[in-house]
Amino acid sequence: MESRVKLFMDTLLREASGFGICAIFSATNSFAFNPGNSVNNVVALQISFSTSSIMSSCVKPLQERGTEPVVLLHGFDSSCLEWRYSYPLLEGAGLDTWAVDILGWGFSDLQMLPPCNVAAKREHLYQLWRTYIARPMVLVGPSLGASVALDFVANHPEAVSKLVMIDASVYAEGTGNLAKLPRIVAYAGVSILKSIPLRFYVNSLALNNVSLQSSWDSMNAGRLHCLQPWWEDATVDFMLSGGYDVRNHVKQIKQETLIIWGQDDQIVSSKLALRLHHELPDSTLVQIPGCGHIPHVEKPELVVQYILKFIRRE
Repeated sequence: MESRVKLFMDTLLREASGFGICAIFSATNSFAFNPGNSVNNVVALQISFSTSSIMSSCVKPLQERGTEPVVLLHGFDSSCLEWRYSYPLLEGAGLDTWAVDILGWGFSDLQMLPPCNVAAKREHLYQLWRTYIARPMVLVGPSLGASVALDFVANHPEAVSKLVMIDASVYAEGTGNLAKLPRIVAYAGVSILKSIPLRFYVNSLALNNVSLQSSWDSMNAGRLHCLQPWWEDATVDFMLSGGYDVRNHVKQIKQETLIIWGQDDQIVSSKLALRLHHELPDSTLVQIPGCGHIPHVEKPELVVQYILKFIRRE
């Protein structure tokens, strides 16, 4: 597994270096920043709200096998680095696996500062699917990525064959009162969002029973995209737009759905897993004992095992 993780990290880090940021991981996953200039795993997407193509970051399948495509989203203000442990296992199991950066987060080139509201994020994902995948996919959304997935399925059901949601944040009322903040206050709040103390604290809540070093490394990986020069603008745009409110979509979803949940999640209560399972007409719930908010980081082998079983069952 270690060699596959390294291959995945090398791919992502070459991609990050194309935008002036390069993280070099050691065997323990700690890293330092260095300049770079290579570009890998970037796709051009023509979006209706942009006069030029958006160079969008993702990890594409290492080898096209013609299997049912699996598309991995990520959580709020994160990137596809979130899948650094699980992606190699899915790819190694023979699946055509994509790890995609949601518009406004990750490492896509947003110099033209496009809108990063819900509609823009949806169109960005749709154009990636239509241009490069073009067949029904298994869509995987962790945390807020589950809201991104639900919104996408509700608007483009033909594009999704099955749905996987991991510790899903789908019952929030968008960004709430944050959408009413004066823009100058919103920028001040967002600047705090990327601070090391706050990121480290959130990681300590998200991960269960991990070492201090692992939590520190996870914080660094989760914060890397915040160094993009357009990150603050994109995040403020999303915040003031109102964010995701997909509560009314839940009962409308027809696709077979797998719900994976860490029983010790301190960010989104595991009680909501039971509610989601009850409200989704065709769903299976798997709860993981001793696991927090990010099972695909904490227990990647187990998460991949559940996903493979779900995809391959008749």
